[in-house]
Amino acid sequence: MSKSLPKRSEDYSAWYNELVKRADLAENSAVRGCMVIKPYGFAIWEKMQQTLDRMFKETGHSNAYFPLFVPKSLFEAEEQNAEGFAKECAIVTHYRLKADPDKKGKLMVDPDAKLEEELIVRPTSEAIIWNTYKGWIQSYRDLPLLINQWANVVRWEMRTRLFLRTAEFLWQEGHTAHATKQEAMEETTRMLDVYAEFAHDFLALPVIKGIKTANERFAGAEETFCIEAMMQDGKALQAGTSHFLGQNFAKAFDVKFADKSGGLEYVWGTSWGVSTRLMGALIMAHSDDNGLVLPPKLAPWQVVIVPVVFGNDNEALYARCKELKASLQKAGISVMLDDRDTQKPGWKFAEYELKGVPVRLAIGNRDLQNNSVELARRDTLEKSMVSLDGIEDYIKNLLDEIQTNIYQKALNFREKQTRIVDDYATFQRLLDEDPGFILAHWDGTPETEEKIKNETKATIRCIPLEREEEPGTCMVTGNPSAGRVLFARAY
Repeated sequence: MSKSLPKRSEDYSAWYNELVKRADLAENSAVRGCMVIKPYGFAIWEKMQQTLDRMFKETGHSNAYFPLFVPKSLFEAEEQNAEGFAKECAIVTHYRLKADPDKKGKLMVDPDAKLEEELIVRPTSEAIIWNTYKGWIQSYRDLPLLINQWANVVRWEMRTRLFLRTAEFLWQEGHTAHATKQEAMEETTRMLDVYAEFAHDFLALPVIKGIKTANERFAGAEETFCIEAMMQDGKALQAGTSHFLGQNFAKAFDVKFADKSGGLEYVWGTSWGVSTRLMGALIMAHSDDNGLVLPPKLAPWQVVIVPVVFGNDNEALYARCKELKASLQKAGISVMLDDRDTQKPGWKFAEYELKGVPVRLAIGNRDLQNNSVELARRDTLEKSMVSLDGIEDYIKNLLDEIQTNIYQKALNFREKQTRIVDDYATFQRLLDEDPGFILAHWDGTPETEEKIKNETKATIRCIPLEREEEPGTCMVTGNPSAGRVLFARAY
């Protein structure tokens, strides 16, 4: 193995960047700000995708696909949405290249191939989808319309970091239409709950459900709900959002339906999404100085078997390893058998520790004679000798234990790094000296919110849905506050 990773405590950013690359998750591409997701990283994303897709379908949603390009006039139809994403838009202006007569072997834009209307490369799909919905919805019988798409989007970010912020990223975006405001709001909170359940049960990530302030709201939405998670450096990461769009997009695209009495009404809408940013959350919330720590439910391989061979008489050992792999797979456990003879066992141990495989089984000829195997847990780095008798049930139970332990460790850290603060000086000091979540009073004005952001680089992550009604005074202005909100510096 190559040199060790940078220490989290010394340079968290360098540790993260190096881990993403060394664990073969992703790398920078030839396109500025874009990434190549490598097979091991994509295998984790696929597990996320498959799980979420099942959860969406269980709540009545169907998948569809809409164009990558959005005519500029459609993009401009909902004014708030267009203005909110304008600075991040990539635009197609021409449809053809031609040979450059002055530079052999080079191409130039063909000036005769200018598009009649410029096309926006989608930063989000509300415009093209709601324009489509106009043709799909005529009557209350067509509602609710519950659609999700798995896609890529482009937001031309100036400062990028693998998974966390890239010019192009993968995501899912749900877009639904409803007959009433109540149905649309129920959908908005239902999908927020789906995201929170996924974070808890699969990512092993504790999250706080809340509502965004007007300053942080999705452009074009009436309300934005979110789940916020804490990373190991005390910064927040927004792990998912669900937006109540009201009738804004329906009015912008003239999407009406005939109700039961025959009258025409504008439909009510929602949109919601999570992205490959969840990969960043998974890495930063759980991993350590030795590499990734993956929750078993999302690990490409839950178990790796490494034969420890000596000499030339290892046929019985290899045969037993293959039997063990088959029996574990039959029990529903995903297994990698690494019987390559090109690397030594010690190198393999370090490699799978770096890649975060939850359980490692090492077995040699002596272990074979003793009907046992050395088992190493990735979450605690503990090793023990385990009998091969009944090992399938033992490992299934252990994987559940590891999943729970990873979650509990993250929850304990979040609770330790969440503080209640009443004065602005302490607020500023904690952000610099011991960052985390801060629950503090705010007077509800965008001016005070902006002042705090400019002076401290901390934002209101959300107004927690489960906050206790605790009237107080704003830590900055001394004006009345309806209750504490959640502050943090964030990714």
